[in-house]
Amino acid sequence: MTEFSILGDNTEWQKDFERRLRAAYTASGLGAAAVEPMLEGVRAGIGDWTVAEITDAGTRVGYVAVVVADDNGALAGRIGDLRVDALHADRGHEQAARDWAEGWCAERGARRLDIRLIEPAGELFDGYRVRGQLRMRRVSSPPQPLDGVTARPMTQAEYPEWLASEKVAYVGDIVRAGALSPEEAMRKSDRDFAKLIPEGLATPDNTFLVLEAAGERIGTGWLKHGYLPGATYGYSLHIQEQHRGKGYGRAAMVAGEQATLAAGDSALMFTVWGGNEVAMNLYTSAGYQVVEESRSLGLPRSAA
Repeated sequence: MTEFSILGDNTEWQKDFERRLRAAYTASGLGAAAVEPMLEGVRAGIGDWTVAEITDAGTRVGYVAVVVADDNGALAGRIGDLRVDALHADRGHEQAARDWAEGWCAERGARRLDIRLIEPAGELFDGYRVRGQLRMRRVSSPPQPLDGVTARPMTQAEYPEWLASEKVAYVGDIVRAGALSPEEAMRKSDRDFAKLIPEGLATPDNTFLVLEAAGERIGTGWLKHGYLPGATYGYSLHIQEQHRGKGYGRAAMVAGEQATLAAGDSALMFTVWGGNEVAMNLYTSAGYQVVEESRSLGLPRSAA
């Protein structure tokens, strides 16, 4: 029978958790210098987590960590970790731990439960909606540009229209992924853009591109260099709707990879929002690996 005991001392669990995180991030292709900031981001919230030891007939078989916190005015739960040792896997402990975490968070008022997956979880979280994926590809040599597609710096005159369009697209991605309501997403969009590019085109370590084909504008790109040591983050590589289906999506990624190398970085990262299967398939075909996947479930489960 699977049982759960809240730990008073999380030291042993945290060491094991960080070891597993480091191994998973490294396996995804992140360099050692980039792994450490990722771990620091996780450590920042660990102190608020409640960690339970999973036992079976008095034997520890794994851990589950949970937390409930305010998220834009509503309580949301999170499964920070759910791990069953390989020796005890596939005996129902994983499902029991998931159900325990859902109940624990629901009892404390959470109406949504999130989880970040860094390793394959089989069918355990199939009922959870994919909210987004962090994808990454190492770029070791300049990619060959696609015929007829060029990238140039965005002009100051083009920036206001681009910014307005990006905000609208960002809101749409958040709402489609089921993360926030339209009103909450709009507020988040305003906050995030003000924080990320406070100086507009002049914001340091950012590249803003306009993609063209046959002299016609077909899309735009926005990249942040040094997002992690050696890694550029692509906030946006966008192909206008009337030009989609012509192979320009891959051309935009090539432009992003070229800008990554030009800035001195060796890896390019993107977040793909849930519900955007076209982009997910494109990134997969281009060799971008999943570093993390975020999923969520409405609580209580019967109301999901």
